[in-house]
Amino acid sequence: MGTAKTAQSAALDRRKFFGDPIMVTTIVVLIAFLALFILYPLAILMVDSVITDKGFTLSIFQRVLAMPNFRQAISNTLKVGFFVGITSALIGLLFAYVEEYVQLKTKFMSHLFQLVSLLPVVSPPFVLSLSMIMLFGKAGIITRYLLHIYDNNVYGFWGIAIVQTMTFFPVCYMMLKGLLKNIDPSLEEAARDMGASRWKVFTSVTLPLILPGLGNAFLVSFIESIADFANPMIIGGSYDTLATTIYLQITGAYDKEGAAAMAVVLLAITLVMFIIQKYYLERKSTATLTGKASRARMLITDKSVTRPLSLLCSLMALFVLMMYICVPFGALFKTWGYDFHLTFKWFIQVFARYKGLKAFKDSFLLSLIASPITALLSMIISYLVVKKKFKAKGFIEAVSMLAMAVPGTVLGIGYIRGFSGGLFHTGILRGLYGTGALLVICFIVRSLPTGTRSGISALRQIDKSIEESAYDMGADSFKVFTSVTLPLIKDSFLSGLVTAFVRSITAISAIILLVTPEYLLITVQINEFAEKGAYGIACAFATILIIITYGSVALMNVFIRYFGTSRAIKEEK
Repeated sequence: MGTAKTAQSAALDRRKFFGDPIMVTTIVVLIAFLALFILYPLAILMVDSVITDKGFTLSIFQRVLAMPNFRQAISNTLKVGFFVGITSALIGLLFAYVEEYVQLKTKFMSHLFQLVSLLPVVSPPFVLSLSMIMLFGKAGIITRYLLHIYDNNVYGFWGIAIVQTMTFFPVCYMMLKGLLKNIDPSLEEAARDMGASRWKVFTSVTLPLILPGLGNAFLVSFIESIADFANPMIIGGSYDTLATTIYLQITGAYDKEGAAAMAVVLLAITLVMFIIQKYYLERKSTATLTGKASRARMLITDKSVTRPLSLLCSLMALFVLMMYICVPFGALFKTWGYDFHLTFKWFIQVFARYKGLKAFKDSFLLSLIASPITALLSMIISYLVVKKKFKAKGFIEAVSMLAMAVPGTVLGIGYIRGFSGGLFHTGILRGLYGTGALLVICFIVRSLPTGTRSGISALRQIDKSIEESAYDMGADSFKVFTSVTLPLIKDSFLSGLVTAFVRSITAISAIILLVTPEYLLITVQINEFAEKGAYGIACAFATILIIITYGSVALMNVFIRYFGTSRAIKEEK
């Protein structure tokens, strides 16, 4: 009887699903988009690296693996990745622990932590590399003028490792802060009542509870580190990583097949780590901590603990802040390292000599086109994943999240190999290559996972009965989504919109391979001038870009405050 009812219910759901043409069309278009612009470029990379005119061969892999510089690049990438993953996770844990467990004397520290956690999100990915060179390079303020060191070398492993750690540890801090907040204080207090020291409680109770989350933070930092292109390109010097080696292989050696094979190797590493992080550690960490803490935690007030930890975190946070502040000053000094008279000549040259207006206009317009499409696509995917049942749901969720594991350089090579000669080298869609449309698509694909994750979290909090009542009144899926669901997740949608804009306008790793002389993009210009050592111009471009991104975030906050979720709903929460 139960089986017959289940079968009847499933048949009714199928009939209802296929009776909604808007829903079916949306799913078909979405699958086509994801397959064409995420799966196809990756598939063509793999095919091109093993298929030649002579048929199936591993000769391309054998050739690139025989290159000493490529083998060294793999070793360098893994060394940096593991170092950055471990240090970012540990520093993130320290900041999160101080925030949640230690009694901070002033709100200043809490605001400082929040600012440091926000900075990497809204800043270009290579800002800290510029700062590192200007502070600790041969003409650096600290090394040359304060310490009188003239033979130092900031480039290489330590330069990349320090810059990436400062860039990625705030992400770990935000991840671990949530986990520590949800630990029930009674578990730790029970251990304290039994005579355990604070260190013993931390190692025997707190640490085991957050270990999966700590592993998750390590893997996220590791993936971000090995996929990073901008920082190794600027501060790496002769210390090549996989991302920079792939770029040089296609732009310097003009070896598209070799670059494709190298990209497959980098993709394989990131995919393995992503699968471990997504499908093993993420589930384990959410299963470890359930619900909210039963009561407020008694914060540590012992001065022997609070003072050293607070001082250490404050110094590190202020150092990171100083690194970001350094960039605007780099644009205001006449000649960095030699002449510190204030001047606006670099800002004037940006617009008068280096087509700055075109660079900002092109970057702004392309990002402005990409961001609403990304936000809407993210919400549609989230809606389908959370609220609908159909066979392709798993495919849509997995492929949309897959873009998170694909390094920008790999995606750029995939688009070159996949669209320069048309689909499967047939000439179909060849006109897409080299256009602004492909840059917009690249922006969308790179930002899609972030918006989708935010949308899924927001939609899981909405009661199913609200939408079902709209269906019962005769509304179709499009009407329900636009008039019921979307207004309820308006804050998440607006947040996704601005996040997509910021990620698009600060992107470099994929678009540097796809941009043509027809388009000037800010990040590409910054990278070009930084490589030439023209730090004044690079800092001027970067400063204006930071102002644009911060302005966007500020406008979003104002917009959400006045046009987001109603005050009544917020008060109920």
